[in-house]
Amino acid sequence: MKVTCGTDIIEIDRVKKSVDESKKFVNEIYNESEIEYCETKRNAKYQHYAARFAAKEAIFKAISNKLENKFELTWKDVEIVNTKERKASSKVFK
Repeated sequence: MKVTCGTDIIEIDRVKKSVDESKKFVNEIYNESEIEYCETKRNAKYQHYAARFAAKEAIFKAISNKLENKFELTWKDVEIVNTKERKASSKVFK
């Protein structure tokens, strides 16, 4: 089995601007549970939005060569969650 890894780096200020300026951005990228989680972080919410964005990007990079159609998965098909140990984990719904 071939294992791939994706990485992504994001500027928190770019995500902050997108979150503040566009509910459409938030609703197209993040699942309801991700939004709820990030919004509970008050002053650090933008870091959490950015981390989830970067994690989703990394997942897409890691699996992109496995997809027949790059539009096969949407942003909301991938969810970043925290485990009981507070470690981030991901779920892919398709």
